[in-house]
Amino acid sequence: MKQKSFVIGFFIILIGMIIGIRLFYIQIIDNEYKKLSYKNAIKKEYIIPERGYIYDRNGKLLVSNLQVYDIMGVPNQIKSFDTAQFIKYTGITLEDLKTNLSKAKKYSWNKASLIVPRLYKDEIALFAEKINEFPGFFIQKRAIRKYHTKSAANVLGFIREVNMKELKKDSFYIPGDLIGKAGVEKSYEFQLRGKKGIRYFLTDKFNRKIESYKSGKMDVAPEAGKDLKISIDIALQVFGDSLMSGKRGAIVALEPQTGEILALITAPTYPPEYLSGRNSSKNFNRLFRDKVNNPLLDRGLQGAYPPGSPFKLINALVGMQEGVITPQTSYVCNHGFYYGKKAHMFCHCGANGRKVHLPWAITNSCNTFFSKSYIKIIEKYSSAAEGLDHWSKHVKSFGLGSYLNTDLPVGSKGFIPDSKFYDRYYGKNKWYSTFTLSNGIGQGEVSTTPIQLANVMNIIANKGSYFTPHIIKEIDHGKYPIEKRLKTRRHTSIDSIYFDPVINNMANVYKRGTARYSRLKDIELCGKTGTSENKIRVEGKIISLPDHSIFVAFGPKENPKIAIAVFIENGGYGATIAAPIATLMIEKYLRGKITRTDLWNNIRNISLEDIYKMKYNDPQQ
Repeated sequence: MKQKSFVIGFFIILIGMIIGIRLFYIQIIDNEYKKLSYKNAIKKEYIIPERGYIYDRNGKLLVSNLQVYDIMGVPNQIKSFDTAQFIKYTGITLEDLKTNLSKAKKYSWNKASLIVPRLYKDEIALFAEKINEFPGFFIQKRAIRKYHTKSAANVLGFIREVNMKELKKDSFYIPGDLIGKAGVEKSYEFQLRGKKGIRYFLTDKFNRKIESYKSGKMDVAPEAGKDLKISIDIALQVFGDSLMSGKRGAIVALEPQTGEILALITAPTYPPEYLSGRNSSKNFNRLFRDKVNNPLLDRGLQGAYPPGSPFKLINALVGMQEGVITPQTSYVCNHGFYYGKKAHMFCHCGANGRKVHLPWAITNSCNTFFSKSYIKIIEKYSSAAEGLDHWSKHVKSFGLGSYLNTDLPVGSKGFIPDSKFYDRYYGKNKWYSTFTLSNGIGQGEVSTTPIQLANVMNIIANKGSYFTPHIIKEIDHGKYPIEKRLKTRRHTSIDSIYFDPVINNMANVYKRGTARYSRLKDIELCGKTGTSENKIRVEGKIISLPDHSIFVAFGPKENPKIAIAVFIENGGYGATIAAPIATLMIEKYLRGKITRTDLWNNIRNISLEDIYKMKYNDPQQ
């Protein structure tokens, strides 16, 4: 009996010793459980950095920040709470509350998610007083964008909440974070967003903050985003917006010496603050659903249209480079000419049966001259396919038919055909130069964007070279370099000696040609009008709509400071609307004021809204 008691006592003592040793190991030697305890008691809070400011080229503030407050929630810490009171204190709807809580649980039970976004100081005050009634929720400061201009929404872009794809792609972001979604905000998100800070604090059993952990010694301060100076001249941008009232289209102005974008105007548009603040998502959906006006479409970068007569300048340069024409080359133009099996190319240059050479052809936009020159380019080679491919390579060296690779996040390639395209359409060796004749006058299969045409003006002004058009001018007051590709000079396949005849006769377009009524006193400008045919296919039938009005220019002729392309949808003749707008934009930039008040008053009073309404109600009219 005594022996049995001794055995039992021995085991009790042994078990006690094992437990004691284990406790000693856990509490003194092994700190795993200590870490878990700290993990439960110590919370980490991210400090959102201030987003970088955006200025125009002259240092005018365009975008700053406005302090707001988000209500965040951690699903596994949220206890039963009074939803009616929560709604009363925050202003959120019951439907949105349920939706956001569901999203939070789907994302993570252990991580914070955004529940109520962007409350202003007076709106968050009541909830802040009652926050103890809602365990699992906390308040986080954040900045949204504050705009100091009503223009350039397409340039500046906007910020919105990150989506699941973006969360998975970059660990920098957590639910509720804002990210650049368009324009400069998207292109330069990394520079603008800065670096998050971290604050550690102790909490009680109710997850309430008690005090800073280790007096803040482990905290990491946030690093503000870098300020950007963009190349836009906001005064010029605002002026361009006013000229586009009642019209659809685009204006793109560039600086020839640098490729910097001076103005990038699209119409119709919207004020930038429309996509900031609590109603930004609803406003975005409203804009997105407007398929008639397409306000979210940046027509300057994304609108691909037939370039019309401005494209003739490229064909003149290609023709001279290929040695098939000279400035003295001439063709008879009798209101056009016949080709193929009684097909007719119409012309309105006014030659009336006389010989036309390059100066007249550019000044008065002769279809006959450029169509026949195009035929010579194609027929110089052993086959139409070979000739077209040589032509296509020259044209593409101007940056056409491909993305210009600007530093803005959207764009369109446009289209420059090659032989493979026509082989698919007509069959190999079954087509000839005349099958593609419309390419000679910027119609047919050719399409370009306004920024591409503005860049063509840069190239002609620079006699064969250009810098990639870009929106950035300085990063953090010049402390950080701009991408090398934006500072690299590029060259076309056209020798510089062939540009002077084109430039001289572009000046004549203003002096005595199609843009003579839009010329400026004391400033010699170079330009080219264009009227682009506008056709759509409806139920298998080709329907003609009002022509597009186009004008391209640069000035002054010597040492050009600005190059421009203006594109007005359904605006008619290039000389009527597009040319005056280009002249006014150039004068505004060069002089800072307008002397052609007659042009200004006329353009401001032109609205094409009735044409646009007719177009969508009855496309055959």
